Amino acid sequence: MNRALAMYGETLSPGGGDRAGRVVARKLDGSTRRVPIERWLAAADEVDEHCLGLLQGPVLDVGCGPGRHLHALARLGVFGLGVDISAAAVTVARGSGATAVVASIFDELPGTGHWRSALLFDGNVGIGGHPTRLLRRVARLLIPGGALLVEVAAPSIPTVRTLLRLETRGSRSEWFPWAEVSAADIERVAASAGLAVESCWQVQRRWFALLRRV
Repeated sequence: MNRALAMYGETLSPGGGDRAGRVVARKLDGSTRRVPIERWLAAADEVDEHCLGLLQGPVLDVGCGPGRHLHALARLGVFGLGVDISAAAVTVARGSGATAVVASIFDELPGTGHWRSALLFDGNVGIGGHPTRLLRRVARLLIPGGALLVEVAAPSIPTVRTLLRLETRGSRSEWFPWAEVSAADIERVAASAGLAVESCWQVQRRWFALLRRV
């Protein structure tokens, strides 16, 4: 995982990635997908902003990366705290004025039981490779009835637990655990973590689910 974090940090600097700026994530089965570093470094788009407008603060952004959602929340007048294990990502987020800490979501965090909302965007429901465990942990951080906004995979994509590694043209990380949760399965996965699905929808080929702590 340390090598994966180092590679991620390298991509956040100008010219990161391979000669074309590409980073890919490879599964054990050999399939790959491009890691959209350029989107993460850009400002939140209209889809992000629409979804963020559904939330009440304070908001905990799990796996905040360079902080585009934290910046969008600030423009809405909503306080957000970012949590990410990548020191490079947190440095970028803080450099743009966001509040973020270097930590795992499973570490002791401020405000336990007092967050009104939380975010798991950009596939971060896969963190740690065990979605039920992750959702259960985030639920404990929320107030009763608090909201968790999760970006999920399309219904046609199966829910899987797997290993990933990051690759550029000249480098690769070690394997680390990851998961994908299908929109078709989010109700079952959420229920196993003590959360209820309030709504699930698609916007511009991205899928989201709004969960509530029961």
